[in-house]
Amino acid sequence: MKMVLGILNTDDAPSAMQALTKAGFFITKLSTTGGFLRAGNVTILVGVEDEKVQEVIDIIHEHAHSRTQLMPTTSEAGVGFFPTMPVQVRVGGATIFVLDVDQFLKF
Repeated sequence: MKMVLGILNTDDAPSAMQALTKAGFFITKLSTTGGFLRAGNVTILVGVEDEKVQEVIDIIHEHAHSRTQLMPTTSEAGVGFFPTMPVQVRVGGATIFVLDVDQFLKF
């Protein structure tokens, strides 16, 4: 058995979760915050048999899209003056971890 842990953009999570549920997978959703942009993410946990891992990954990949976003940055240009210079960064998509499950208990 495996645990698929997926970190998705909040814009992509609803469609990915709906598709996973429709395909018969049970998911747990956690609201999380990313460290780089300090933006909201959704972390989903899916416990699956080994042969179903690729199906879960494919569904997440189909629904999690990367995009570009302008992010304000600051740089000092003189005494106490901090102009904002936006930088374009790539956000979204998904980060997926597949972990071995040593023991599964259901009460």
